[in-house]
Amino acid sequence: MFSHDHHGNALSGASHSSADAFAQAVSQFAIFSGDPVGAAETLMRDEPGFVMAHALHAWLYLLGTEPAAIPVARQTIERALTLPATARERGHLAALSHLCEGRWHEASRVIEDVAIENPRDLLALIAGHQLDFFTGNARLLKNRIARALPAWTPDMASHHAMLGMHAFGLEENGEYALAESQGRAALAAAPADGWARHAVAHVLEMQGRHDEGIAFMRDDMPSWTQGSFLAVHNWWHLALYHLELGQIDEVLALVDGPITGGMPVQMLELIDASAMLWRLHLRGIDVGERWTRLAEQYQARWSAGLYAFNDLHALMAFIGAGRRDLIEAVLAQQPIAMLSAGDNAEFSQDVGYPLMKAFAAFGEGRYAEAVRLIRPVRHIAARFGGSNAQRDVIELTLIEAALRAGDEPLARALAGERLAAKHESPLARLFAQRAGLTFAGASQVA
Repeated sequence: MFSHDHHGNALSGASHSSADAFAQAVSQFAIFSGDPVGAAETLMRDEPGFVMAHALHAWLYLLGTEPAAIPVARQTIERALTLPATARERGHLAALSHLCEGRWHEASRVIEDVAIENPRDLLALIAGHQLDFFTGNARLLKNRIARALPAWTPDMASHHAMLGMHAFGLEENGEYALAESQGRAALAAAPADGWARHAVAHVLEMQGRHDEGIAFMRDDMPSWTQGSFLAVHNWWHLALYHLELGQIDEVLALVDGPITGGMPVQMLELIDASAMLWRLHLRGIDVGERWTRLAEQYQARWSAGLYAFNDLHALMAFIGAGRRDLIEAVLAQQPIAMLSAGDNAEFSQDVGYPLMKAFAAFGEGRYAEAVRLIRPVRHIAARFGGSNAQRDVIELTLIEAALRAGDEPLARALAGERLAAKHESPLARLFAQRAGLTFAGASQVA
């Protein structure tokens, strides 16, 4: 039995009604809204021969980077591999099988070929885009979508999602004007597109347009907060703007409210909480028991050695909570992770482990050591994933460590870098003041 999705792709084992439900679930995934996991589970139950329902379920589980999701996804993939499937569908299952075993780059290459052959396969493009994000492949983050765009027209379902993904890829490559244009065009077509809003939020952050960012995020808040499973991360972006402006009460209100106040908590949301609390920690803000609660949440759902980016953020929480036992456990796991067969061995060796040692040193007041460990990896940090805005925590920690270590020449150099990139930022100007840069020089940069 065959049907087709809304973009002409054959769907093995699907009735017409289930094909429509699948298309709706993929559209929800594209904008990070609704319950695509529940939809995929319903489709697998009602039509167990529906191959792409299984693929969607496995992608949703694995791209959440939850340790507990791996065995569930593996079972889903194993069932799907017994079903009759097209070459495109077998490509999805092959990519998923690689990802299940931690072969991020091979999964990316396989699903890339699927999208090259089938440029209107929206799920292949979404999954590949997310893999590019998790592996820090900025060039492909843009080009994977750009090469497929000619096959899409504005009247097609989810065309806005293509614009939103392209916008984020453009932003990560520093093409801010076009990124903003594409992102805003996507939002004009679909105000609930959380990924498109996220892309524009990144542009405003990277350009230091913090007041604009606050206005942008606070405008039409229901469109990106109601029913969105990207809402916490977008709240995090709003908090970033307030933090840059020194509006600490606003930041803490967002941390205690939408960023950490929801249930259930997902791994990607724990990362947002760690990233914001660490930034506050760098500013000398006492966040009290928030660290303790966050550390307990990590203990409940996280396993060291699976993905270095997550490990670093868990380590931040353990440092903040003063959990020396957990800090040592994370660090002890990294040499083992570096011997694993998956790509996380490279993520950990090249970037993750040096940064974890650096952050641990910072937490113990060994600031010169933190500087020494961060400097060799700061320019290659994209290799272990995340966005430019997320990895900015590395730069912030390095600047603060240089200042506290009394390394005046390096502190001035780093503060000068930041001032050149964000000359309107109060935080950049604060760093410049602390590093002894004159504001005459600062105004010349501006």
